[in-house]
Amino acid sequence: MSKKPSVETSLDSRRRQLLKLAGATVAVGGLGLKVGLANASEDPDQASGVVDVAIIGGGLAGLTAARDLQLAGNQSFVVLEARDRVGGRTLNYELGDGNVSEVGGQWIGPGQTAVEDLARQLEVGTFPQFHEGRTVIMGGEGRLEIDLEGTFGTDMSVAHKLSEMSRDVPSGAPWKSPKAAEWDKLSVGDWLATQNIKPEERSGWDAALTLTGGASPAKMGLLHYLSMINSANCDYEKLDSIKDSAQGTRFVGGSQVLSSKMAEQLADKLRLQCPVRKISGWDGEIVTLHTDQGLVRARQVIVAIHPALCNQVQFEPALPAARAALQRAWPAHSPARKTAMVYARPFWREKGLNGHIFQMNGPVIWAWDNSPPNGEVGIINAFISNANLSSDPATAKQRLMELYARAWGDQALQPVAYHDQDWGRDDPWSLTCVSAIPPGFWTTHGEALRPPCGKLIWSGTETADIWAGYMDGAVRSGHQSALQALNALRRA
Repeated sequence: MSKKPSVETSLDSRRRQLLKLAGATVAVGGLGLKVGLANASEDPDQASGVVDVAIIGGGLAGLTAARDLQLAGNQSFVVLEARDRVGGRTLNYELGDGNVSEVGGQWIGPGQTAVEDLARQLEVGTFPQFHEGRTVIMGGEGRLEIDLEGTFGTDMSVAHKLSEMSRDVPSGAPWKSPKAAEWDKLSVGDWLATQNIKPEERSGWDAALTLTGGASPAKMGLLHYLSMINSANCDYEKLDSIKDSAQGTRFVGGSQVLSSKMAEQLADKLRLQCPVRKISGWDGEIVTLHTDQGLVRARQVIVAIHPALCNQVQFEPALPAARAALQRAWPAHSPARKTAMVYARPFWREKGLNGHIFQMNGPVIWAWDNSPPNGEVGIINAFISNANLSSDPATAKQRLMELYARAWGDQALQPVAYHDQDWGRDDPWSLTCVSAIPPGFWTTHGEALRPPCGKLIWSGTETADIWAGYMDGAVRSGHQSALQALNALRRA
């Protein structure tokens, strides 16, 4: 007589059936279709104490991966987030009466279809970034009003050259460009210096590049910047502009609402304040994660955190040399500081001004109108140069009020609220806002970016094939890592 199967064996058998079907569903692009197994809602981990997938990071990438696993019918996973909130580098500042101001990533634009689709599925609306009217340019005691027509005011002839060059730099693998050896030796600043740009126009380039890449042109690799333009359909204006660009559209309710809505669907599969300190056995069948809330054992691990943040995790055994070198070399020196000055209404619009400021050699890199869709309140957000503004919020607020008053009049001296988010000081789990990739990085380390290490699947916006560094890239990487995990489990 045959032996009756154990409970654990039966559960494992059902899990294998589930994953086989789920993997097949995902493989044909059916992440939105739930696998209809009778036992899909059961917890298959009670017997073995091992989850199929552990996801490190509760930002857009990690939560997207978790959502995809759920939609594919897999309930055997857990999301481990170090912070006491979800959203990663997206964060809403609550103003009351349902209004928010984003103090982290906030925009999407043309071609960013992955995050657009996610927002549509989560029933999150969008609206255009306000840019109508004149921009104020400030330098020293000077002040100039000009209609930049929804751009950053950069030289279009130079922009067209960059657009054409980007066709030779695949966004997902810039190190494979036929010009990689030549262009990765140069910074963007090196290249711009050969273009005979007028001094008054160079400030526009400096501001645009600092905002997009997180570093001055002298510190950003030309090869990397061209790969970013390649993501924007090889069109510079789709990357570094405002109207119809990557800075063109905002989310109703703020960008963090995407993560908050996904987190609501995860229930007890999300663990907050649960940093992973050590990962052992990643080269074996079962991986053990040592967290502040105890051990987690998993068959696959999605690492959806910034590459440089991986340096704070102990790996046992040590990671392959190429991957470890990439993590050590990854730049993490652009944490960014973002302020929000709140007014009773967007009074600058009444004067034909759009609320945008570019300042040369001052604390404001770029200020813009960040008011809600109908202008119920007036909000001016700004990217700040820490070197030119006190770290004390009260002192910084006074300085910015005075600067805004020079730009728009004395009404700017009467804000109703102020918020100052210095990511380098306020959030130890966000080492950098964007990755300012320097010259020489991709040709040295690029090949180690995506290949899994044992049971470790690398995710996060930095690993995306297109729009790396953006919210769209984070969502794309989440989809990809969920697919990798399901197919790996199916094969196993």
